[in-house]
Amino acid sequence: MELRQLGHDGPHITRLTFGAWPIAGGLGAVDDAAAMQTIRCALDLGITAIDTAEGYRTSEAILGRALSGRPRDQVYLATKVSREPFTRARVREALENSLRALEMEYVDLYQLHRYPSSVPLAEAIGALAELQASGKARHVGVSNFTVEQLAAARRIHPIQSIQPRLNIFDAEAARDLLPYCARENVGAIVHSPLAKGLLTGKYRPGDRFPPDDERSGFPRFQGETFARYLAAAYRMSEIAREKGATLVQLAIAWTLAQPGVTSCIVGAKTPEQVDEQVGGVALRQRLGEDDLRRIAEIARMAA
Repeated sequence: MELRQLGHDGPHITRLTFGAWPIAGGLGAVDDAAAMQTIRCALDLGITAIDTAEGYRTSEAILGRALSGRPRDQVYLATKVSREPFTRARVREALENSLRALEMEYVDLYQLHRYPSSVPLAEAIGALAELQASGKARHVGVSNFTVEQLAAARRIHPIQSIQPRLNIFDAEAARDLLPYCARENVGAIVHSPLAKGLLTGKYRPGDRFPPDDERSGFPRFQGETFARYLAAAYRMSEIAREKGATLVQLAIAWTLAQPGVTSCIVGAKTPEQVDEQVGGVALRQRLGEDDLRRIAEIARMAA
């Protein structure tokens, strides 16, 4: 698995990061045995960067069991404080809870899940700084910040990385945030490369999602809007077939092809899904400018 350095002085992490939201049932029920097999498959295939959060249901506890007995330095584990207020006490408590669930003494990367809404930014970033100084978080980062918010956070304390949303249908980060990260040497671990499943080729117009699946309430997965996105995804799958690849692999390759991207978080429910996703890393090398132009033109269909 290809590696890339996270930020200006961070470790080298895998180009794919295993995302733990699906194994905890965020996109529909997954039994524990399947979750454990999926995590172990990712590790066996060389994906050693793992992303979770306190808000990802039982994912931290599942990961703790799956990683038990493995040498700690064999994984790069990132988690996030999800529930506000992001006060010093709340952030410290959240990390302690995460460490217990993960059965670990420290995490490699600890992040704010979003920009704080109920406390000053300085307090939330100060909380991260204190945890980094304590050794319980090797690096600190943020998730879902704008360029301006990231710059403000960096004026308070060094920020190792950011997690923005990035996929073919949601390319805003490629226009301003990623160039800033590349220029300032901030790591970018991007999430949602498959657009919550729109770029998997699994779904058809009229498909409905069960109540325990977050997509059941998302406008993109309803009616004519859903059909429009799926039509664009079908046309992209034709490009994938020309490359001898799947739509999933094309979506991942496109994401990794964007300048400034360190790693791409991809969730999975089964070992088979992980195996398919790994193929997207190699496909990135075979995407040319003409392919990227065609993909951009198709993506505009769904806007």
